[in-house]
Amino acid sequence: MITVTDLTVAYGDLVAVAEVSLQVPRGSILAVSGPSGAGKSSLLWAIAGAVRARSGQVEVDGLAIADRQAAAAHGVVLIPQGNGLARVLTARENLALPLLAKRTEPDVAEKYVDQALADVGLQDSGDHLVEELSGGEQQRVAVARGIAQQGRVVLADESTSELDSTNRERVLDLLRREADRGAAVVIATHDPTVAAAAHAHATMNEGHLTWQRPY
Repeated sequence: MITVTDLTVAYGDLVAVAEVSLQVPRGSILAVSGPSGAGKSSLLWAIAGAVRARSGQVEVDGLAIADRQAAAAHGVVLIPQGNGLARVLTARENLALPLLAKRTEPDVAEKYVDQALADVGLQDSGDHLVEELSGGEQQRVAVARGIAQQGRVVLADESTSELDSTNRERVLDLLRREADRGAAVVIATHDPTVAAAAHAHATMNEGHLTWQRPY
């Protein structure tokens, strides 16, 4: 379970997340929507331990998240906006690196990588360099990298924004599967279709979170 308590994130005088509290149970999906600059990405990055909170706390299954290293070790997976892939590596290498960093056995990592690439429809593109792939394909590789890690928490930041309707539905199905596996999933999105598919929906505006459809 994700538990966020009175979380505030600020960059100088700019408050991006203003005293937000929420819970996301394991096995469920929360969609967070709102305009650009509303604080959605900052909320996800704070849950992932990738940005430091000014105040408040984030816990995953009772463990306080202090930084990105601790979050990753506890199974918090972030699928960032803009994909965050290493362009000089192949798609397959991008998926394998975080698995091998967690000391996953190479043959097990290879199985996870193959399955995740097939899940996003890119089983024939694994040996392509990232820079050889289209924007939509890169986004799908980023989703595959997140799925392959089998996290306790999956944070997807605008992970369907560059996808056509077929691949958007494919990614939503994969995120539902992650929830069915027991992960707590949070999706930041502009897409009302994505928000409607989640178990719960909240909006952000100027850092403040409002529930539209609670659990």
